[in-house]
Amino acid sequence: MLSGSDSTERSSATPILPAQILSRDDGHGHSPQTSGVAEPGIPSTLELASLVALTFLLFVCVIASLKGYPASVDNFGDSSAYMGLAAAIRQWDFSGIVIKQFWGLPYGMAGLSTISGISDRTSLLIFSIVPSLVTVLIARRLWNGWIAGYFAVLNFDWLQRSFLGGSEPLFMCLLLAAFLALRQQRWLLAALLASGATVVRPMGLFALVGIGVTLLWGKEFLRFAAATLIGLLVGSLYALPIARHFGNPLANVSSYHSSQWAGGWLFGLPFYAIIKGTLLYPAPWTSLILSFGWIALVVLGVIAMIRSREFRRYCRCHTVEAMFLVPYLWCLFTYNYPSWARSNFARFAIPILPFVLLALYRWLPRDRRILWAVAVLTSVLAATSAIGVSNVLHMLRNVF
Repeated sequence: MLSGSDSTERSSATPILPAQILSRDDGHGHSPQTSGVAEPGIPSTLELASLVALTFLLFVCVIASLKGYPASVDNFGDSSAYMGLAAAIRQWDFSGIVIKQFWGLPYGMAGLSTISGISDRTSLLIFSIVPSLVTVLIARRLWNGWIAGYFAVLNFDWLQRSFLGGSEPLFMCLLLAAFLALRQQRWLLAALLASGATVVRPMGLFALVGIGVTLLWGKEFLRFAAATLIGLLVGSLYALPIARHFGNPLANVSSYHSSQWAGGWLFGLPFYAIIKGTLLYPAPWTSLILSFGWIALVVLGVIAMIRSREFRRYCRCHTVEAMFLVPYLWCLFTYNYPSWARSNFARFAIPILPFVLLALYRWLPRDRRILWAVAVLTSVLAATSAIGVSNVLHMLRNVF
């Protein structure tokens, strides 16, 4: 257990290396000693930047050749909603706006468009592509190049929202930057970054609460007060315009209420909504394989986290990361919206994917040929998935 002022020191200690976290016990309850230096031959910052550039080029080339890139951005996910919100914020006119998405990303888009004069679409892409790259580079500093590399290329939803627009890249960039600031013992900067992440996607609140709890546990009362003030200030600045124009500072949250939530609760029993949604909403077999593949991967990661003594030690050293990870995992498996719980599982799993890779690091292929081959394959498949496999097949039949 941590006590006194020691707690903040230990929570921001030098990170345990993946090789240390996942080393096998020697049969006596002790893990083998490691050298304490990074593994040789891990992907460098330049290599990771090149990897992201390759996935971007392949993804955009496939999209552009099959459908057209600007049109694909406009019609993808929440992109049009974010662009509409950014335009409304610039004009400060919210008539006709249906509030659903959180406004952290649109605020950034509106500011960039106002300063530079670029279009809302371009602003959205900048706030997706650039944070995506920065997230991968921060992940390398937090863990290592293999985890950062596989995080960058494995998830279709991450690639789609990085290159067609979405809030996940900005959220992950702010969240991981907060974790990095904590390792450098820059608690107030971490609180500011976690507050920013929270107004982009609400689950960032777990990290913000984790910072407060850790500071309180370490009896860092002045830092706790300052971090709390930062969180309240950012939250107030975010909520006041929403409260003024929509009559409810939590209008974003309220707009998600739906009768599809069993019993009216946003979170319920583990796996219940996943199973119910699978039975109620038929999906192509390719979608089912992809969704349940991700569910299985995360479940295996959770089992590895629980069984690994070194992973538990990692969590004790990095308490804020643990206090983000545990409730997020609970929310991921109990999200009580049957139409989304399975179909969007891979997307919702993005924030905890680095921890899953960390837990499964022992089995992660550490071969550049595999990493780059996966990048090529997933870039093409993610672009195809964004357009729709059936649509792509129809286009190809018309061509040939």
